[in-house]
Amino acid sequence: MSSEYQTTETLDVKGQSCPMPIVKTKQSIDDLEAGDVLEVVATDSGSMSDIQGWADGTDGVELLEQVEEDDLYTHYVKKTE
Repeated sequence: MSSEYQTTETLDVKGQSCPMPIVKTKQSIDDLEAGDVLEVVATDSGSMSDIQGWADGTDGVELLEQVEEDDLYTHYVKKTE
């Protein structure tokens, strides 16, 4: 996992499939302040494209990085506004 980002919160959505990783990511991002970074840890391979698409289409968030390692998918999402 990356230590490059100072994460504010970690969201564990392991074992959950679409759409729950996106739903819970949005809920968690809504509770953060601008500049905060959310680390999302998932086991659903679809979360790679789902979170990318959600971040691309959502104002106020930026997908910083996605890491795939041993059936774990970690996403770093920054709240920008």
